[in-house]
Amino acid sequence: MNTFTLQYTKMLVYPIYRKLSNDKSFYRIVSENEFEEIQCIGSTRIKTHCKAEKYPEIIRIKEMISCNVPFEQITEAEYNAQEMA
Repeated sequence: MNTFTLQYTKMLVYPIYRKLSNDKSFYRIVSENEFEEIQCIGSTRIKTHCKAEKYPEIIRIKEMISCNVPFEQITEAEYNAQEMA
């Protein structure tokens, strides 16, 4: 078992909040196969919901949870601030 597997198999408490390092996308991960995204395009905010059904989507959520580059950990307040902007 590698480090990623060990970290990922720990009991996770949802929701989990992440962002891209460029501050253009903010994520609220609600389960191991579902997340919400707020995309920042200029002064516009676009919120989408994704339920991962295909392998690439599932891997993307695992990458977000593991908080590897380019993903960074954020707080619920930081996520909500984007939603209100």
